[in-house]
Amino acid sequence: MIAIALLLAPIVALLALAVRPLRAHAAVVLVAMATVTTALAFAVAIAPSQGTLLAGHLRADPTSRLFLAVIDPIFLGISVYVAYRVATTPRLRAGIDRIVALAALFLAACNAVVLANHLLVMWILLEASTFAAAPLVVRAAVPSSRLASWRYFLFSTVGLGLVLLGYVCIARGSEGGGHEVTFFVDQLLAATAGGADLWTQLGIALVILGLGTKLGLAPMYSWLPETYDQAPPAITAMLAAVQFNCALVVLLRVVQIFRPQAPALVLGELVTLGLLSMAISTVSLIATRNVTRLIAYASINHAGAIAIGLGIGKDASYGMLLYAVSNAFIKVILFLTAGKIEAHYRTKDTRQIAGLLKGLPYSGVFLMVGTFALLGFPPFGSFFGELLILSALVSSGKLMVFAAFCVLVSVSFVATGRTIFPMIWGEPKQVHDWPRQTFLSTAPKVAFLIVLLVLGVYIPSIVNELIQHVAVSVEGR
Repeated sequence: MIAIALLLAPIVALLALAVRPLRAHAAVVLVAMATVTTALAFAVAIAPSQGTLLAGHLRADPTSRLFLAVIDPIFLGISVYVAYRVATTPRLRAGIDRIVALAALFLAACNAVVLANHLLVMWILLEASTFAAAPLVVRAAVPSSRLASWRYFLFSTVGLGLVLLGYVCIARGSEGGGHEVTFFVDQLLAATAGGADLWTQLGIALVILGLGTKLGLAPMYSWLPETYDQAPPAITAMLAAVQFNCALVVLLRVVQIFRPQAPALVLGELVTLGLLSMAISTVSLIATRNVTRLIAYASINHAGAIAIGLGIGKDASYGMLLYAVSNAFIKVILFLTAGKIEAHYRTKDTRQIAGLLKGLPYSGVFLMVGTFALLGFPPFGSFFGELLILSALVSSGKLMVFAAFCVLVSVSFVATGRTIFPMIWGEPKQVHDWPRQTFLSTAPKVAFLIVLLVLGVYIPSIVNELIQHVAVSVEGR
C-alpha cells in the first residue's frame, strides 16, 4: 500500500494546483509533494520485498527499492533548488504552476516505471515521462531550446520505438517456441531459461539499442549534449539523474530476464555500445569549451562505463550499481552548479571563467569537489565502483576491453581537468559584487555531497544489502 501511496502523491499535488490559492504557491506544493514521495520512497526501501500489487502490475523488489531511494531524494533536492530560485527571482514565477504540474506528472511516471512489473507498462510510462519532460526543456527567452526539446522528444520516441519493435520480435520468438507470450517480469524470470532463437535474439538486440538511445549511448547520443545544454539547469539535472536511472532500471530488468538466454549477445552489445560511447565522449571532452556540454559529455562517458559493467556482469555488477548511484548525485551537483555559474557570468565558455573560489566561492567548491567525484577520485563511491568494474574486466579475461577502458578514462580525465580546473583556481577575469548566498541555496548540494562521501567511506548496511541483491538479480538468478 505504501507503493500505491507513492504513486498517488503526485496526483494529489496536481489536484491541489487546481485550487487557485494553492496555485499561487506552486513551488511550495512542489517541495511538499517531493518531501512526501521521498518519505514514502524510503519507507518502501526499508520494508521487505512486498511481492506484487494491482493485479501483478507493480512489484517492490530490491531493484525498485534501491532506485526509489535514489530518484525521489534527488527530485526533492531539485525541488528545493527550484523553490529557492522562484522565491528570489520574481521573473521566474510566471508559469510556475504549469512547470510544477508537468514535474508532478514526470515524477509519477518515473516512480511508476521503477515499480512496474510489466515490460510494456514500463515502456508506456517511460514515454509518458518524456511527454512530461519535453515541454520543460523549452525556455521562452532561448529559441534554440525549442529545437532541442523536439530533438529530445524525437530521439526518445525513436529509441522507445526500437524497444517496442524488439518486444514484438521477442513475442514472435516465444510463439515460435511454443511458449505463452507474457511481459510480466516475475513470470519471465520464473520461466525456464533456454537458448534464444533468431527472433528473440533480434528482439533483445533492438531493446538494448533502444534503451541505449534513452540513456544517451552511442550511436544515437547526439540529443543528450544539446538537450542538457539548452534546458534550464533544474530540468537538466532532472533528466540526467532521475529519468536516466528510470531507463537504467528498465535495462536492468531486460538484462535480468534475457541474459541467461543470450549471454554472448548481451555481453557483446553492451560492451560495444559502452566502448563506443566512451570513445566518442572522450573526443568531445577534448574539443568542447562549454561547461554544461562538458558535463553532458562526461555523462555519456559514464553511461558507457555503466553499460560495460552491466555487460560484464558477475563481479562487475556491484561496482556498476555503486557507480550508477554515485553518478546520479554527482550529475545533480554539477549541473545545478553550472547553472549558477552561467547565471552570474552570463556565459558557458570555460575560457571566460576563472577564479571561482574567489569570485563565487560556494560554486567553486561544489564544482571542485563534484569534478573530483566525476573523475573518480577517492573517497567517493564512483572511485570504488570504477575500480570494481576494472577488476572484473581483468578477472573475466577481457584484457583488450580493460586496456581500452583505461586509455579512454585517462584521456577523459586529462581533458576534463584541463578545462575545469583553470575555472576554479587563479585570478577572476571579471570583478563582481555577488549577493550573499544563503544556506537554503546550497542545502540540496550539501546533502548530495554528504551522500557521495557516505557511499565512498562507509556504505550503510541496508544500502549495501540492497545493492548486493540487485547485483545478484542482474545475473538472472
